[in-house]
Amino acid sequence: MNKGVSLALVGASGVVGSKIIQLLEKRAFPIAQFIPLGNSTVGSFIQLNNQEYKVESLENFSPEKGQFIIFSAGSNIAEKYARDFVAAGSFVIDLSSNFRYEDDVPLIIPEINGKILKNLSKPSLIANPNCSTAQLLMALKPIHDLAQIKFLNIATYQAVSGTGKAAIEELHNQIYFKESENQPSVYPKQIAFNVIPQCDIFLDNNFTKEEMKLTWETHKILDPNIQVQATCVRVPVFNGHSEAVFLRVSKEISREEIIKILDRTPGLKVLDDPSSGDYPTPFENATDTEDVYVGRIRSQSLDDDCWISMWIVADNVYGKGAALNAVQICEELLNVGSLK
Repeated sequence: MNKGVSLALVGASGVVGSKIIQLLEKRAFPIAQFIPLGNSTVGSFIQLNNQEYKVESLENFSPEKGQFIIFSAGSNIAEKYARDFVAAGSFVIDLSSNFRYEDDVPLIIPEINGKILKNLSKPSLIANPNCSTAQLLMALKPIHDLAQIKFLNIATYQAVSGTGKAAIEELHNQIYFKESENQPSVYPKQIAFNVIPQCDIFLDNNFTKEEMKLTWETHKILDPNIQVQATCVRVPVFNGHSEAVFLRVSKEISREEIIKILDRTPGLKVLDDPSSGDYPTPFENATDTEDVYVGRIRSQSLDDDCWISMWIVADNVYGKGAALNAVQICEELLNVGSLK
């Protein structure tokens, strides 16, 4: 791997930014120069590899300093700066949804379509997928390779960490303090002791934007021919997204075959033993974990249709949905020799 690159991190003090830093340390990503960037946090300090770095102003930053620049600060910030930073000669990895559906921006899960990065002949803008999409497609790709997925129905159970610090605080306060003092502000309804069948805004087709993200991103990353129907639900869980997934596939595959192909896929871990009640949960399996966990695997034939059902859990902040995937994109860019 490269001796070291200059890497800037926009939103270094945020929920995802702090996890990116943990992963850079854990995975020994080669950094010659680290530049944490922010707006409201300018002047505060960030630690990386036992060294302290002062957060610099994003507004005054010269992008020529960063070979890789990771944006973890939302769509508005990405819209304002990302393309200009690419034009200045930086590879930009953006975790927001701002550029995901633009034709000239690759939407990357390295294990699935990382080969696209080999064809980048110059500094480029690269989009990170939605957290729910990333863990979903990690589990679907090996199945799709074996028996083409025709139809996908998914219900997500999404943790409040996916909305950010304010949402985590709102859940905490509603649980531990008087209800009258903690009216909903982040979510449209109380989240504590409740389930809200709305993630993001409603669109004209009555699906939410989060639900359509699963459709758009599945089509862009995996296969545009898969029919997708989604319901996204916010649940009173601090961290870790869960998904109930139902697939109609082109041929029958036994439960044993499914477990075998998933078990040998890097980045996946099967926890599935009905006799002992073994299956993944966000509390047990989504705290600073890198793997996508799969359980409750079932296979059945109904009216000449072949269906697979499963349950998927992953850490939506530290894991594939955000921090890990962004760091893996940087690693892959180095592996394919993108830096000249």
